[in-house]
Amino acid sequence: MTTTLDDDLLLERQLCFALSVASRSVVGAYRPVLEQLDLTHPQYLVMLALWEKSPRTVRDLGRALAMESATLSPMLKRLEAQGLLTRTRVPGNERALAVGLTQAGRNLRSAARQVPATMMERLGLTREQVEALNDAMHSIIRATGTELPGSPRTDAVRTTPGETPR
Repeated sequence: MTTTLDDDLLLERQLCFALSVASRSVVGAYRPVLEQLDLTHPQYLVMLALWEKSPRTVRDLGRALAMESATLSPMLKRLEAQGLLTRTRVPGNERALAVGLTQAGRNLRSAARQVPATMMERLGLTREQVEALNDAMHSIIRATGTELPGSPRTDAVRTTPGETPR
């Protein structure tokens, strides 16, 4: 008879395994949808962050995406070559780069509006299920000691009655 401790070592019970496979599978499901926008999944994440706030420094963008500058910089160069963004020195701080959207980058947002609904349909998930999964993933991320900038929805959930959302 298998003990509980032995059961804990089954591959199918490993959170890391499930998260790894889910991540690869979901990113793979995004691929054909994002190809229509001529974006990779990491590029899509960059564009999402810039659609929320543009311009922003590379450091701020890296913080928002939980990415290192060394990972981000080549991706930004490719997006700039595609004509979707610009990278310019921040006045008064020659070491800092500001990343801003071009008109083509801003226009791409309209085409990208269909991505979330398309992905929910492809994955057979409702908006509520996506929100619940996001909340669970953010809890896991925080439990590892990594902080992600809060979204308005997340911040609103964290407030107490009568408190103004941050």
